[in-house]
Amino acid sequence: MRLNQVTVTMPDLDAGWAFYRRLGLTPIVDARPRYARFLCPDGGSTFSLHQGDVNGGGTTVYFECDDLDQTVSRLIEGGVLFASAPEDKSWRWREAELFDPGGNRIVLYFAGANRTDPPWRLDRAPE
Repeated sequence: MRLNQVTVTMPDLDAGWAFYRRLGLTPIVDARPRYARFLCPDGGSTFSLHQGDVNGGGTTVYFECDDLDQTVSRLIEGGVLFASAPEDKSWRWREAELFDPGGNRIVLYFAGANRTDPPWRLDRAPE
C-alpha cells in the first residue's frame, strides 16, 4: 500500500488554490468552489482541497523537500509566511512550519533515510 492522496478541508478554496500554487503544486482538477486537486512536484502523489466549514481541526500535512533550506528561502521570497524556520529536530528530521489559509498545519521537511528507517525503527514482525 502506498499513500497517493491527501485531502484537507478549508472554507475558502480560492485562497487555498493560490496558497498551494505558490508552494509549487500543479492543478489537475478545478471544481471550485467545492473541490480542487493538485499534483505534487515530486513523487506523483496528489493533494486536494475540499470546501467545508472546518477551520484546521488538527490536520497536518508533510511535504518532503530534498533542498529544504533553499525551498523555504524561495517561498519566503515569493511571499509565503512561515511560523518557524528550518531547524533540526530530535527525531532527525529538519522541518519548517507554516499554515494554509484554512488553518491547516503544513510542515516542509527533509528526513532522508530517517523517514522510514530511523535508528529506533521496530523490527518487522514475521509474516
